[in-house]
Amino acid sequence: MINLEQYTPGPASGAQVRKGGDKWTLILVRELRHSPEKVWQALIDPAQIREWAPFVVDGRLDNVGATIKLTWVGNPVPIDTKVTRVEAPEVLEFGDIRWELEATHVGTRLTLWTNIDRRFVAWGAAGWHIAFDVLDRLLSGNPLGRIAGIEAMKSQGWRRLVGEYAAQFGVDAPNWAAQKTQS
Repeated sequence: MINLEQYTPGPASGAQVRKGGDKWTLILVRELRHSPEKVWQALIDPAQIREWAPFVVDGRLDNVGATIKLTWVGNPVPIDTKVTRVEAPEVLEFGDIRWELEATHVGTRLTLWTNIDRRFVAWGAAGWHIAFDVLDRLLSGNPLGRIAGIEAMKSQGWRRLVGEYAAQFGVDAPNWAAQKTQS
């Protein structure tokens, strides 16, 4: 288990949404100080995915046409997910997720595109923000351990991020105080 007191996420940044219908596209961008090849391995290798992502997979994600079982943290039911695009080390697509990697002078610009229920877009942005932080620490050799699902939601940093992303996206932020009194 992670000691959440040892981790505080930075401010909400690098995110936007494309609105349309019940599912919106969340786009998150993060600059990482690691080569595209190193980041790519963390995106396709099940052992590394287990250390930072909010899901686990039962196989490598670098084979177009392969169907893997993707299991989200907090949901024990695996989802059959097809790998639809692999252009190492630049583009990876599977299910509703697309990763884009662009080499920069200091490392990699990592962009996540994912479809998410509009009611939970700020929650998703906060969760992926934290996952990106965990990924960066893992690749730097200073791993935190995965912070996802209920574990992430226990963090005051996650709640702050949800509010900040909600404001950026123009959606209602949860009323945490009201939820506590209803429990």
